[in-house]
Amino acid sequence: MVSQTTELLKKELPLEQELVVLPEDVVTGLVLVDIINGFCTVGAGNLAPREPNRQISGMINESARLARLFCDKKLPVMAFLDSHHPDKPEHPYPSHCIAGTDESNLVPALRWIENETNVTIRRKECYDGYLGSMEVDGSNVFVDWVKNNQIEAILVVGVCTDICVLDFVCSTISARNRGFLAPLKDVTVYSRACATFDVPLQIARNTKGVLAHPQELMHHVGLYMAKERGAKIVNEVSFGAPK
Repeated sequence: MVSQTTELLKKELPLEQELVVLPEDVVTGLVLVDIINGFCTVGAGNLAPREPNRQISGMINESARLARLFCDKKLPVMAFLDSHHPDKPEHPYPSHCIAGTDESNLVPALRWIENETNVTIRRKECYDGYLGSMEVDGSNVFVDWVKNNQIEAILVVGVCTDICVLDFVCSTISARNRGFLAPLKDVTVYSRACATFDVPLQIARNTKGVLAHPQELMHHVGLYMAKERGAKIVNEVSFGAPK
């Protein structure tokens, strides 16, 4: 039934995806959203997968591959890590990714980026990495990262497609449109390096306070809404010759 609903949705909301070739003479930054144990490693926490998940595993593999390419080229990389204080719950979700625990750390396949000089790591305590980059003095770590590196395009990957990835993309595009993020022009989401979680309807019906969240359907919705806001949605990424 879920697959039939998903196929119907995809027919009603068709999502055309592109191939993107990242020009060597344009500064492109890679943004890794919440690729941490608490969301991606089996059994690591309340919001982690309960069993191996193909979509999540594929997201990790593609994100790690891209991170290696960007680091080899010394291109700027920013990693957002969900890190919550125990006394500040994030409703409607249960306690997750508490600061100082392994839940809030990068998955093993990406831990190596912590030692790379071109990588900026930002721990955040909200869905949206843009808002989570705000400092008490009014400055913004993400905005500074874009401006200091003269980033003209960003490639966004991570979890969850329809929550933290989408919220970050929407805020970033709004800020770009307002002129707060010059020289940033293009915001691209790589679908194969994004993933979301799965809560089947039958489980939600039998669990108080839990909403159904069919993985493939919500992944599609997240990508569709990002494109609706103005992001480019791509299913293949490569580096190419200068423009």
